Amino acid sequence: MKKAYLFPGQGAQFVGMGKELYDNNAKCKEMFETANDIIGFRITDMMFSGTAEDLKQTKVTQPAIFLHSTILAASMGDDFCPDMVAGHSLGEFSALVAAGAMKFEDGLRLVIARANAMQKACELQPSTMAAILGLDDSVVEEVCATITDEVVVPANYNSPGQLVISGTMEGIKKACELLKAAGAKRALPLNVGGAFHSPVMEPARVELSQAIERTAFVEPRCPVYQNVTATPFTDPEAIQKNLIAQLTAPVRWTKTVQNMIADGAEKFIEVGPGTVLQGLVKKVKSDADCMSA
Repeated sequence: MKKAYLFPGQGAQFVGMGKELYDNNAKCKEMFETANDIIGFRITDMMFSGTAEDLKQTKVTQPAIFLHSTILAASMGDDFCPDMVAGHSLGEFSALVAAGAMKFEDGLRLVIARANAMQKACELQPSTMAAILGLDDSVVEEVCATITDEVVVPANYNSPGQLVISGTMEGIKKACELLKAAGAKRALPLNVGGAFHSPVMEPARVELSQAIERTAFVEPRCPVYQNVTATPFTDPEAIQKNLIAQLTAPVRWTKTVQNMIADGAEKFIEVGPGTVLQGLVKKVKSDADCMSA
């Protein structure tokens, strides 16, 4: 039975995440303390006993989810035996570390750099995202393409009938109105800091690309299905290029799950906080075998 391990992205965080690993596993505790040293503040305090508001800060959210996911994978030891891995947006960094494509410490440094770069890009241009429910992807794409005076693009192809769009405040407002008129069941503005996976993130992509290029990547232990193309990669150079492109390109999650199933995935295991990805898998294949790590 082929196993696909999935790693969640921003939004999956919760207060108390990772505490059980810290309290009950010496290796995990050591990894968390290493992370505290690298980050420069005790992120574990915020994760274990902070507030939901603390965890919402991008500089906290992204490293926190990465840490929970990668340390949980490490705690599994020989039981972590993926035939393939994928991560949603931020989760791609967790997937790459868990699959051995880069070191834990290097992955954490990149996630910190990513969070900081994205925060700066958000401050440069006010922007947001919205979830569009109940329309074919092609309709959403066509409507976004008609808005030429503002930035608005498809950002997260999450599951059939669920596509998140990303862009300037005015672009998202216009698109939501047009998409409701086109028959969308819902067009919900999201409570996010900016237009992730859109051209608004270009300054962040430029900044992060330098950090990614300085980081050592090796061949992972199994194929990594990357967001930009939804296809599997093992070549370190290709993995790096895709990771750089990820910030301004859409997350092709629906296609990723479809490709994993086509390549023989029979069991999907979500590694990290929450169960969002299991729900998305089941929207692609209702009888899929899904579980949390």
